[in-house]
Parts: sequence; C-alpha cells; structure tokens
Amino acid sequence: MGTVSQFQDRKRPPAHRIESEEEAITTARDLAAAFRHQASERDINRVLPFAELDALSVSGLTAITVPPDYEGLDVSNALLAEIVAIIAEGDASIGEALENHFCVLEMLRTQATEDLQASLFARVLLGDRFARATFIEGAELTAEGPGYRLSGRTGQASGILFADWIAAAATAPASRPVTLYLAGDDEGLQVVDDWDGFGQRTNGSATAIVGTLHVNADAIAPAPASDLSTGISLSLLLKASVSLGIARAAWRDLMAAIGDRRTAVLPHIGERAIRIEATAAALERAGRKLDIAQVNPVEVAMADAHFSASAAAILAGETALDTANTLFELAGGISAGIGLNLDRHWRNARIHALSLPRDRLLQSAGEHMSKHGEA
Repeated sequence: MGTVSQFQDRKRPPAHRIESEEEAITTARDLAAAFRHQASERDINRVLPFAELDALSVSGLTAITVPPDYEGLDVSNALLAEIVAIIAEGDASIGEALENHFCVLEMLRTQATEDLQASLFARVLLGDRFARATFIEGAELTAEGPGYRLSGRTGQASGILFADWIAAAATAPASRPVTLYLAGDDEGLQVVDDWDGFGQRTNGSATAIVGTLHVNADAIAPAPASDLSTGISLSLLLKASVSLGIARAAWRDLMAAIGDRRTAVLPHIGERAIRIEATAAALERAGRKLDIAQVNPVEVAMADAHFSASAAAILAGETALDTANTLFELAGGISAGIGLNLDRHWRNARIHALSLPRDRLLQSAGEHMSKHGEA
C-alpha cells in the first residue's frame, strides 16, 4: 500500500515517445487547438477535462522532462515554459494541472533516490500524471515497520483529481520534512472534489484524505532543503507560463471582439501586445537561468534562477489581469454577453494569482539585488 512497487493497469494506452523538441512544441500546439474548442463550455458547466488530460498523457507531452538517464527527452526550461503557456492558452485549467505535474517531476529528479526515480520516471514515460499537495496540521506520520503509518488530510491542491500519483509534503518524526509519493488509486486514499472557486474551475483541485495508510520507506524522499531550490524556481516559472497563456487567450478573444474597429484603438492594442511579448521574453530568460542552475546547482546560480523566475511570475500575473481587463475596456458591451463567457479570462487570472506569494517574492528579490547588485 502506498509504495512504488504496486501498480494497477491503466485504462488509457501507453504514451507515445516524443523524440525531439520540435515534435514537443508541435504536439503542444495541436493539443491546445483541440482543447480550445470546448474550453468555455467546460468552464460554464464545470466539466472536468479527464479526456483532455488523457490525451496529454498519450501524446507523450507529460514525459518531456524525464532525464536522459531514464530514457527521457529532458527539454530545456525555456521550451517547457512555452509549451505550458501554449496549453494554458487553449485551456488555463489544463495548463495548471500540467504546471503541477512538471513541478513534481523536478522534485523527483533532485530529491529522490535512484530506485525511486527509476520506478516513477518509468511510469511517467508510460503516461502517468503527478500532482503535489501538502498535509495540513493534524496529519500524523508515525514509524511502522519498514516505513510509516499515515493519517490526515491535505490542503486543496490543483491537479489531484487527474493524478495517478500524489507527491505529498509531510513531517516525519523528529520534525523532518519529507515528500511521500502516494498512488492515487490506493484504497487508503480518498480524493474529494471540493473546489468551488469562481476561476480555474476545472483544474482538478481537490483534497486528499487518508484514514490509515502504510507508506513504505522506498516511497519517501527528503523535502527540498533550500527556498531557492530548482523545484521552487520551476514552480514560479510554470506559474508564469499559465498566466502568459491566460493573457494570450484574452488577447485572442479581444482581437475577435473588436474586429474592424481595431484601427481606432491601435495604441492600446500595441501596448498590450508589447507587454505580452515582454512577458514571453522574461520567461525565456528565466528558463535559461534555470537550465544553468540545474546543471550547476551552486547557491549563486540557484539564487539567480529564483530571482528571474520570480520576476517572470509577477510580470506574467500582471499581464494576464491587464489583458483580461483590456478585453472589456476595448470590446465594450459585446464582451458582457453571458454566452461568450469572456469573463473566464479575468476569473482565471485572478484565481491563479492568489497562489503567488507576491510580497514574499518581492522581499526575496530585494534581498537578492542588495546582495548581488545586478539585474
């Protein structure tokens, strides 16, 4: 129970193996175009995109960061950020689930034992999806045989409803922070669909509840020891990706809504277009710095990557909200139609921004600049 050695047959077919970065981005564009068709209807009726997430898995796109040592492609972080943005433009909720998945894979790469990596990266290559969560106060993890007995519940976290595996932060005896890799279909684990947010309505957010579950020692890894870890920086970068995707989706609908009237508002259009382009550039720069930190994880490189990823996340969040607001300002009354559901872009941007610790990131950025003195 709760170990990496027990697997159940999956209903979806094995995943395709993507062989190049060019194939990865082409696949993302094709999937995003398909996801876009029913994205508004899924939002209105809260239809969870299980079929769409399975299409992502089968395409091989969920495995593009698996390290070469485990037969993966391991795309660059700049490309990964763009791919997540492309998917989020098609459907922001699916993009957020993908964001969560890739962040877990980075934690697995940096923190887990070789045996645990080998077991779970093999599952990723077959199409398994991951989500992360945190057990809240009151959860218990006590020694039991070759592992621990777990009970408690997590906070709400996106992507859990779609996940084959949950990487759950918990505290082991002696106040030792760890990550537990739990099989999502374990009989001792219940996933409750309790998300009722007004935005990101179909992102698979849920709460995981464990009555009593034995977790073997081989399914446990240390938690990241640094607040500047590459896992945290990747989380910020991919959060920026989802916000960029939301901004692009709002931009697309803005262009369609104003139609032939665009010549009257060209300066406003130009300003927003430049902001979106600048945001994309910030993501690319942060991705390159994160590549360096992953190859050479010294403190200076990790701090630099964290700073750039923080900047990208804050800028992208502002760009998404600004573009969504501009949609209503420039399109006028036509944008208010319930059937068009254009307000979902603002709702998605607003809800997605809530998970960004903006004040803490600004504090960290100030400390970084004070210490290093260069932007």
